[in-house]
Amino acid sequence: MKWNKRLFLVLFLLTVLNAAFAQNSLENFLKPSDTLNMQRRNAVLISETVLATGTLVGLNQLWYADYPKSDFHFINDNADWNQMDKLGHVFSSYHLGSIGKDALQWSGESRKNQLIYGATLGFVFLSAVEVFDGYSSEWGASMGDVIANASGTALFVSQELLWNEQRIVPKFSFHTTRYASLRPEVLGSSLNEQILKDYNGQTYWLSANMASFFKASKIPKWLNVAVGYGAEGMINGHEESANNPSIPNPKRFRQYYLSLDVDLTRIETKSHLLKTVFSIFNNVKLPAPTVEFTQYNQLKWHFVYF
Repeated sequence: MKWNKRLFLVLFLLTVLNAAFAQNSLENFLKPSDTLNMQRRNAVLISETVLATGTLVGLNQLWYADYPKSDFHFINDNADWNQMDKLGHVFSSYHLGSIGKDALQWSGESRKNQLIYGATLGFVFLSAVEVFDGYSSEWGASMGDVIANASGTALFVSQELLWNEQRIVPKFSFHTTRYASLRPEVLGSSLNEQILKDYNGQTYWLSANMASFFKASKIPKWLNVAVGYGAEGMINGHEESANNPSIPNPKRFRQYYLSLDVDLTRIETKSHLLKTVFSIFNNVKLPAPTVEFTQYNQLKWHFVYF
């Protein structure tokens, strides 16, 4: 739930700003400003503040209100879910930061402010959620989550500083698994819930653009090579806690993937509408032929893997 906010945040921002500047054509509206546009910047700041505040208030009421409060405390959950949840935090922080940076670029803010106040959006927002966890007796703040949040932000900012572009992008893919039916209350009873909760079906990728690393080559500008990580056999966070005689306890294992991918943002177009659409959906790994390795030295070939 924490990292599936990109599409909603962008659509909300575009709706608010489109109402404010309805007299402009959609193309002119989506075109980034060459100089600082105070109206746009104020709209961005107000929209982000309202959305973040509303999301945190909603989380507090829907997620935390039914559990007792406690003194702020940390827990060590670094071994849970074979670290799949930590990769979710890296993914979330990176892409929320990308949204923050792009929004300020659209308003004409300086590159320095885009990185300081925009690219850190993910870390700031997810840190606030971590504080909520810390005051809940049911959970607790996780230093592993904080480090993962910082890593996602660092991955984005470091590439901007080093290359002035994003050559390596975290991506996500999902497929349904048999494990959700074993514990639907934990892994999700519907497809929407399973996408967020069933770590067995999630895969996190680092998708690298080849042409950006080999500038003199004739490699298509949109072609990427992606390495992925997943895990299966997980009915609960801790392996030992899944020991329930009424539920089969499958042997959990790690999975590593090598595949091809497409960087949608590098498809050439003059349309700012298409650029926006490509940017929104560039966090999803496209289905493609994939080689899978497991920690038990098994090798599988997938004609199409998602």
